[in-house]
Amino acid sequence: MRLCRFELEARPTVGFYFDSRVVPLESAGSAYAQSTGEPITFPATDNLLEFLPPNGSVTASAKRLFGWLTAQGPELAAVESLEVESVQLLVPIPRPNKLFLLAGNYAAHIEEGGQHAVERAETFPYVFMKPSTTTLRNPGAEVALPSVSPDAIDYELELAVIIGRHAKGISEAEALDYVAGYTVVNDISNRRFRPNPNRRERPRDAFFDWMHGKWHDGFCPCGPCVTSADAITDPQTLAMQLAVNGDIRQDASTALQIFPVAAVIEFIASLVTLEPGDIISTGTPSGVGAPQQLFLQPGDRITASIAGIGTLETPVVRP
Repeated sequence: MRLCRFELEARPTVGFYFDSRVVPLESAGSAYAQSTGEPITFPATDNLLEFLPPNGSVTASAKRLFGWLTAQGPELAAVESLEVESVQLLVPIPRPNKLFLLAGNYAAHIEEGGQHAVERAETFPYVFMKPSTTTLRNPGAEVALPSVSPDAIDYELELAVIIGRHAKGISEAEALDYVAGYTVVNDISNRRFRPNPNRRERPRDAFFDWMHGKWHDGFCPCGPCVTSADAITDPQTLAMQLAVNGDIRQDASTALQIFPVAAVIEFIASLVTLEPGDIISTGTPSGVGAPQQLFLQPGDRITASIAGIGTLETPVVRP
C-alpha cells in the first residue's frame, strides 16, 4: 500500500499513490461503497500513521480499500483520480520529532570519498540529525542553492524509514516490527561550507563544516509517498537510482548497506526512544557529485527513485 499527503482545495489530505495518479481517500471510499454496498469510513486527518502499520487505527480498512483500487486496473476508470503533475504533493510526515540520517553506510561511497571502509563488526553507525521543520522539502518543490556557499552542493539518494511505534532497547531481530513504512530522501549536502574563512583552525572544524553543510533550508526533500512496511518485507533488496537532468549518477541497491535497516534501528533505539513519526534516513550509495566535481547548478532537476516506493523530483534554483 502506498499513501501520500497532498494539497486538495488548499488543505492537506490523504491519497493513494499510483506513480502517475493520486486517488483521494475520500473519493476512493465513496466509490468502494457504491460498488460493493459496504460503507467504509476514515478519520478526518492527514496523519499517515493512522493508516499505516503497526499501530494505525484504520490500517486494515486502508489496506482493504487499496487492494480494491488496485484490482480496478491501472486506469482506475471507475474512480476519481488526479494526475500527479496536477497536485502539490506534501512531505509524508511534516513534523517528525526526530530526523536521523546515516553517514558512510555504503562501502563504495566511503571509498569514493578517499576513505577506507571497514566491516560492520569493526565499527558502528555514524548517525547525525537535521532540523526537520526547515530542511524537509515537499516533493517537486524547488530547493535554492544557499547564497553563503552555492558552488559545491551535492545530492544523496537514501532509503528512509518511518517509525510506527515507540521503540527503546529493542533487538535487530524485532526492529522491523516497529516500522510504519518507507519513503525516499535526498540528503542534499554542502561539500565546502566554511564559515568565517579567516578563522583560526581548530581540530574539530572539518567535522562541523561537514555537519553544518547538511543544515541549509530545504536540504532534505522527502517523498513522494510512503510504502507501508507490510508491502516491503525485505528493505535490503530495493534498487535505487538518482539522475540529474536525466543523467544517471547513482545506481545501486540497499543490499549494499554496511548496517542494514534493522541494525540501524536497533542502534539508535539503544541510545534514544524512537517515537511514532520519527524518520531515519539510512545513508547513500556511491555516485555522488563531489568526487567528479559534478555539483548541482541552477536549472538542474534531480530525480531520486527507489523501487517499490516511487520517484522524488527536486528542481534546483538560484539562491
